[in-house]
Amino acid sequence: MPGLLRKAVARWTEPDDAVASRELQSEVEEAGATPVTACQRGEPVCVAGTLRAVTLRPRAGVPTLEAELYDGSGSITLIWLGRRRIGGVVCGRSLVARGRLTVHEGRPTIYNAAYELRPSVG
Repeated sequence: MPGLLRKAVARWTEPDDAVASRELQSEVEEAGATPVTACQRGEPVCVAGTLRAVTLRPRAGVPTLEAELYDGSGSITLIWLGRRRIGGVVCGRSLVARGRLTVHEGRPTIYNAAYELRPSVG
């Protein structure tokens, strides 16, 4: 019994970001996705998480929507070429994305990902 009590107290005193990361990792498993840190460059991947940032970044005169997806283990950049905005793709939204993983500017990236919006938590 003391071990259970110790675990419960540890959970109550755990930092908020650690709790959020654990919850996100649970959502990744539920979605059947792969944690970002386990994805391999050049492979088709399925990732899930919460959008931390969504920005419009024109590249060579072409509108480009860029989003940072965080899954509790790490972040991946999603880039949609030729898009100024995508309905529902906003900060704080949960989604599942599929595509081929590449690396852009040292960060894991998926270009023109197929995506599925998920209900937001809370």
